[in-house]
Amino acid sequence: MTYDSEDVQKILQIALARKQEGGFSREQLIEMASDLGISSEVLEATENKWLAQEEEERLRRTFNTFRRRAFRTHLVSFVAVNLFLILLNLITSPSYFWAIFPLLGWGLGLFFHWWSVYQSKSEDYEIAFQNWRAKI
Repeated sequence: MTYDSEDVQKILQIALARKQEGGFSREQLIEMASDLGISSEVLEATENKWLAQEEEERLRRTFNTFRRRAFRTHLVSFVAVNLFLILLNLITSPSYFWAIFPLLGWGLGLFFHWWSVYQSKSEDYEIAFQNWRAKI
């Protein structure tokens, strides 16, 4: 039976996960790479690339958490203020429901805020992420 490189990679990943649940030391990584015929230069370059990708993913998770918290704050403000306005409207002039206007206007703004926070595949998201990253 023959295996392609993707199958070999999957099998080895599963075997390595079963062999050592606690992780591997850097020396073990270098030894495994050597056994597989991977030079130390290639291993180091690949490791540096992997570390950079991990850092990028960590920053993106932090950025997404920051944006979602800001949205939740906006949502709580929206609910609190508009409940107050609806109650005020019902007490002062129940025959005319004027509270619908700020509710709809602010609701539209809240929708666009939600859209910008949860659309992480757009160019606007990437620009916002890069601007946020430059600030930190």
